[in-house]
Amino acid sequence: MQITLSNRLAALVHDSVEVLERVAREHGRVVYANSLGVESVVLTDLIWTHEPSIGIFTIDTGRLHEETRELLERLERRYQRRMEVFHPDGAALDRWIRENGINAFYESEGLRRSCCEMRKLEPFSRAIAGADAWITGVRREQSAERAQGEVIEWDERYALWQVRPLLEWREQDVWDYVHARRLPYNSLHDKGYPSIGCAPCTRAVAAGEDPRAGRWWWENAESRECGLQPRRQPIPIVVEQPRRAGC
Repeated sequence: MQITLSNRLAALVHDSVEVLERVAREHGRVVYANSLGVESVVLTDLIWTHEPSIGIFTIDTGRLHEETRELLERLERRYQRRMEVFHPDGAALDRWIRENGINAFYESEGLRRSCCEMRKLEPFSRAIAGADAWITGVRREQSAERAQGEVIEWDERYALWQVRPLLEWREQDVWDYVHARRLPYNSLHDKGYPSIGCAPCTRAVAAGEDPRAGRWWWENAESRECGLQPRRQPIPIVVEQPRRAGC
C-alpha cells in the first residue's frame, strides 16, 4: 500500500535518512542505542528500511516494563531481524543490591545515578566498544538541555561521534510517522507515558505536564538524566573556510 506523508514529514524523513547514510558512509562501525521509546520505533524503521548496515542494540536493565520487552519482540517479528541486547554485569548488580537495597535509588540522587551507571551506562559502554559513531533519538523539544545539541557532534565522554537524526522532529511528527507506517509502539504511551525507562523510575504524566516529568519525578528537574546525555556544551562540526588570496 502506498503511504502518503505530508510535505513536512517527507522532508524530515529525507533529511534523517540522509544523515544515516552519510554517517554509515563516512564512519566505520555505527550503532544505534535503541531505548524502545516512540522515537526508537521511528529510527528502527528508518535504519532497517534504508540503512541496515547500522547495528541496533538495546539495554535490558533488569527493571524494564513488560510492555517494553513486548515491543522488542514485535519489532523483531515485523522486520525479521534480531536486535542485540546487553545486560548489566550480574556480579556488580548483586553487590549493589546487597549493599544498598533493591530500591535504594529513591533515597538520593547519588544512589540513583549509581544505579543508572550500573544498569545502563556500563552495558552501554560495552555495546559501543569499537564503534566510530552512535545514534540517539534525542529531539530538541524534549528538554532545554537537549535543545542545545547539533545533529552530529563529537562526544568527548565516549570518544566517538554522536548522531541525532531526529533532532528537528516534533512530537507530532514522530506520531504522524508511526501512524502512517503503522509501526508497533509501546502500549504504555497510550496510558500517559510519553517517556519510558525503568519501571520504578517512570510514571504517567498529567495532561499539560512536561513530557519528561514522569522520569525520576522525585528529583529536581535539572538532574533528570541517566547519564548517556552528558551535561555539557555541544561541540558542533566546524567547517574551515578557504583562505582568501593574500591572507
